[in-house]
Amino acid sequence: MLNVYRRLLRLYPAAYRREFADEMLDVIAEARSEVIRENIINQSIFTFREVLGLVTGALTEHLRIADWRDFKFSFPRKEFIMRNGFRFPKATVVFMMLILGGVLMAIKKGGDIARSLPDVNPQIAPIQPSHWALVPPVVLLWMFFCALGLVGWVVLFGLRKSGMHRLERMSGGRE
Repeated sequence: MLNVYRRLLRLYPAAYRREFADEMLDVIAEARSEVIRENIINQSIFTFREVLGLVTGALTEHLRIADWRDFKFSFPRKEFIMRNGFRFPKATVVFMMLILGGVLMAIKKGGDIARSLPDVNPQIAPIQPSHWALVPPVVLLWMFFCALGLVGWVVLFGLRKSGMHRLERMSGGRE
């Protein structure tokens, strides 16, 4: 099967093949090694699915190069096509920076607490919590962000619904 797959890779554009062929062969070899232990029906389904995916992927790449962005295949596909580029939502960067800031602030607070203790060889009594002083503000902050997220979700849900209706009207007029 790997020889057939290697030959079918020639259907892809040359630039795409140079960039991804080795990785695709590694992935198919790994997936095949897992399926080889199964019965002949599952192996046949796997082979058919992979060959079909390879042919449709090659066709998609050729159409993308030809700048047919609106072309969609009529049969449903479970997998997605990975492209080079940014794969995370832009909000992820903001959240990661907030988390990093929180971690750095916690480290600084821990260092401040450690420096505030006298340098006594035998440890003095452990620092006693001040009766859950931090929990109510954290819970309130959490509730605030949950409410804010819910409001954002409602707004986005409403926009998505109205946007879909507008798109349906637009596509109905063009056909």
